[in-house]
Amino acid sequence: MTMRRHGETPELAATLVDLAPLADYSFMDTLNCDPEGKANGADHEPRQVFSGHYVPVKPTPIEHPEYVAHSKDLFRELGFDDSLAQSDDFVRMFSGDLSELPEPLRKVGWASGYALSIYGNEFYRNCPFQTGNGYGDGRAISVLEAVTNGQRWEIQLKGGGRTPYCRGGDGRAVLRSSVREFLAQEHMHALGVPTSRSLSLYVSKTETVRRPWYSEGTRSIDPDILVSEPVAISTRVAPSFIRVGQLELFGRRARKQEHPQAMKELEKLVMHLIDREYGKEIDQSLPTPDKVVRLAGEFRSRLTLLVANWIRVGYCQGNFNSDNCAAGGFTLDYGPFGFCNEFDPHYQPWTGGGQHFAFLNQPAAAERNFYSFCVAMRPLLENNPESLRQLEEIQSEFPKFMQAQMQLMWAAKLGLDRFDADLFSELTRLMAETPVDYTLFFRELSLLPGNIEPLKKSFYPSQAYRAHSEKLNERWSTWLAKWHSLIPVDNREQLSSQMKQVNPKYSLKDWYVVPAYQQAAAGDYTLLRELQSVMTQPYAEQSEDIEQKYYRLKPLELFDVGGWSHYSCSS
Repeated sequence: MTMRRHGETPELAATLVDLAPLADYSFMDTLNCDPEGKANGADHEPRQVFSGHYVPVKPTPIEHPEYVAHSKDLFRELGFDDSLAQSDDFVRMFSGDLSELPEPLRKVGWASGYALSIYGNEFYRNCPFQTGNGYGDGRAISVLEAVTNGQRWEIQLKGGGRTPYCRGGDGRAVLRSSVREFLAQEHMHALGVPTSRSLSLYVSKTETVRRPWYSEGTRSIDPDILVSEPVAISTRVAPSFIRVGQLELFGRRARKQEHPQAMKELEKLVMHLIDREYGKEIDQSLPTPDKVVRLAGEFRSRLTLLVANWIRVGYCQGNFNSDNCAAGGFTLDYGPFGFCNEFDPHYQPWTGGGQHFAFLNQPAAAERNFYSFCVAMRPLLENNPESLRQLEEIQSEFPKFMQAQMQLMWAAKLGLDRFDADLFSELTRLMAETPVDYTLFFRELSLLPGNIEPLKKSFYPSQAYRAHSEKLNERWSTWLAKWHSLIPVDNREQLSSQMKQVNPKYSLKDWYVVPAYQQAAAGDYTLLRELQSVMTQPYAEQSEDIEQKYYRLKPLELFDVGGWSHYSCSS
């Protein structure tokens, strides 16, 4: 980029030549490459990876890529000009073609392995080799680390083709799931929930793959047809993509002494994580055991706050295994996720997820992931009993910290100075029995209604409500009166404003997204871009037209419809 005088605003990167000087590949340069990896990245067949932190992989470009969308907010943060998203060299790179990059950009990316734990239970049998050495980034390939404005970012393609971890899959992502992830990352960032970020989205104009999916209007739990869908590559960005499952893989190898470098590889990865994600919180001069204990405490704080934020905005991860839990404490891997419509403690968008990953069970799932994290750290502390004791204490106190974050969150949603257990218990009973739309209810409550009539905008016309409306209305009125007695009587306008910054007006419901990706598959991105605009301003009062379209109850005929309400997969 052209140099500017001190005090002037630097020019925005408008070409890859401008972007190239920002490159700094710390993961590849400081960690261990798989000894069996190929320097040219021609490594696309499933195989066991026994050691090393990454495998060099060259992405497989999608055919005839077309621009769909990019994140204007993230481009601004990175110092990229918006025109870059549609420039030929940028489109080539971020649709998987690294063959013509200017130096020091590299023509090979990298994929990483991880272990699998489900609800804290170690798994091996799902691995095609029955060893656990086949789990990892099957279709996610990092292609760049860049340092801009003092912040390091890792940039990763999702859907960039096969890697050694693909377990027989084709390594592709379809436009449908790519649109969902692109919009969800944009929305979650705007909601103030820690998350990986969306950079860009490109679709192939000619390449398709066949996927199981739902026929129109079906209420089948599992997909009932095979459909050809356009392939796409979405690019996501984060300070790092190190997962709890990644730490587990190296922790298991160290625990079992699977190779001579196993302990050293675990320590190198943990120190790298601290440098990338916790450099401001953890003193680099501390000895390793102290760093590990500090890391556990900091990660616990981030993870408990993250899950409380998920529940604040009505988000359910769906598949919250340890490999989908970012060690940096942010939302990662938008697979079979969903945002609540009606309040349901047992809401679970993924049909294969089980109740242990349901909406209000996410704090318990987080605790199990934190347990897996602590197990992975233990080999580094085996010669330091005091540090091991501190780690065990941090782990044992997770439920207390999680409960405290949840109570702070619920109090904030209700505009209270402190959590009131009785008020909250009756509220959740009423919300479930009526039932209410989660987003609409709390937004209407933020207007501090004097009676329950405005709240009825959030009531679904269920059979239960119609049968017991008089009794339920009476209970709602009693609850509302008690709530009014607990909120501050002075400066109601300020309280309402505060609550509206906690309770979003707009939430990315799947029944909004389905028409957007259906139209996008036909080459029309108008609705997708409208959703992007609306959902990046989730707390704002927008136009009357937008309010009529996106601030309303889910149509009853869309409940329990496959693809609109639930998913068996997320490819």
